[in-house]
Amino acid sequence: MAVCDVVNTSAEKVGEIEVKDELFGVSVNPGVLHEVVCMQRANRRSGNACTKTRGEVRGGGAKPWRQKGTGRARSGSKNSPIWRGGGTIFGPRPRDYSYKMPKKVRRLALRMALSARMDEGNLVIVDEFSMSAPKTKDFVGVMNNFDFSECLIVAETDHGNVQLSARNAVGFKVLPVAGLNVYDILKYPKLMLIRSSLDQLEQRLLV
Repeated sequence: MAVCDVVNTSAEKVGEIEVKDELFGVSVNPGVLHEVVCMQRANRRSGNACTKTRGEVRGGGAKPWRQKGTGRARSGSKNSPIWRGGGTIFGPRPRDYSYKMPKKVRRLALRMALSARMDEGNLVIVDEFSMSAPKTKDFVGVMNNFDFSECLIVAETDHGNVQLSARNAVGFKVLPVAGLNVYDILKYPKLMLIRSSLDQLEQRLLV
């Protein structure tokens, strides 16, 4: 087991804690992380791009001109795809881009992402982080103590005031353990774990 420092919100060391190698000492496979991030991004796509076919555009009931004798090419409808304002051939239609990966792979990728932040020295464990009222200025002050301009904060559950305080601070995000994901861990260069969230992380990822 590795030993990590535990600090307070003033970035002062207040103790140490042992963390499991199964959670923070996993060898990183970039290919697995890439596949899980691609899955997450695909699952977030709305897939609502849509074009109209010749049967859906407005008008087109009458034949533009008679079949023969005009010297022009024959035409049956102004909704033809070759006309301006006509329908679209093989255009995008609403679709679902989401797909699933095995649960074991998703959990492995989460452990890899946590281990990567640990290896880089970009993981901080905070003894306690609470705010009496939602104050963005106070939240930014705490982040300045750590010299963080971007950070993902992981709490045991929804941290109401901390989450509200971080909402207007650019470059910061607060997530409960249940919402922790590979994409957000890799997006933010710094990761802050509140000590009380470690037990839930183990329960989620080491079962």
